[in-house]
Amino acid sequence: MRLVDTHSHIHDPEFGRGPADADAAVARAQAAGVTLIVTLGVDRADSEAAVALAGRHPGAVLAAVGVHPHAAKDAGDDDLDALEALARDPRVALIGEIGLDFYRNLSPRDDQMRVMRRQLDTARRVAKPVAVHAREAHDEVLPLLAAWSREMGGRLPGGRPLGVMHYFSAGADHARRYIELGFVISVHTSVTHPKATQLAAVVRDTPLEHLVLETDSPYGAPQRYRGTRNEPAYVAEAAGRVAEIKGISIEEVAETTTRNAERLLGAGAMHESAVLQTARHARD
Repeated sequence: MRLVDTHSHIHDPEFGRGPADADAAVARAQAAGVTLIVTLGVDRADSEAAVALAGRHPGAVLAAVGVHPHAAKDAGDDDLDALEALARDPRVALIGEIGLDFYRNLSPRDDQMRVMRRQLDTARRVAKPVAVHAREAHDEVLPLLAAWSREMGGRLPGGRPLGVMHYFSAGADHARRYIELGFVISVHTSVTHPKATQLAAVVRDTPLEHLVLETDSPYGAPQRYRGTRNEPAYVAEAAGRVAEIKGISIEEVAETTTRNAERLLGAGAMHESAVLQTARHARD
């Protein structure tokens, strides 16, 4: 059984004791059947660290680069230019974590909108999908993504999805709208929590071919590990709960969501390119 964790932050120093701890988490995930992990940046320096971790684990870890809405107020044009250059690295699968967060409002809304629009432009120019954070902001995120989807023709080259709605927090009607725009819906390990009734309804009502799985490590551990640090190995908990909700086998969930994730990430070609680049770096 193969699984993909489409959203984590295991490169972040807050994950644990540093690089060695992240490397150990990758090993535990591989032992649990997780064949690919995406680790996402939240600002310029953090994105560089994500790419560095992907470089240490070619074929097992891919990176995403971007500015989280919480960090938008500190992101200048030079940072966004540098991230666009970094986004062209073959180890980078996604532009993210980008989006809007009107729940905590740690950055002014105008800054959040400015930075998200610029990063959608980056994604268009580098032809890579986006990982979108939307919290208490779907009324604003939907029209932004609708306009971008029209500009992009609803798909990336090769028919790949435009992006993924990370840690999905809206209802089934919103999920259908995002899918119509060319996005997939990410089911977080919190789907295992007893109070996650809205997310469970989204899983029930959304066809499996539009779903992927994530942990958002180190945050939001599944119910079995509640109160401890989340990590990519636990993405299997989300797969199991999706199987229960849909009344199908966990093997079917794993197979389909992994295929969905690989299509989103362009994972096959990216793996080969990243391995070749890492080998060149080692020779140099």
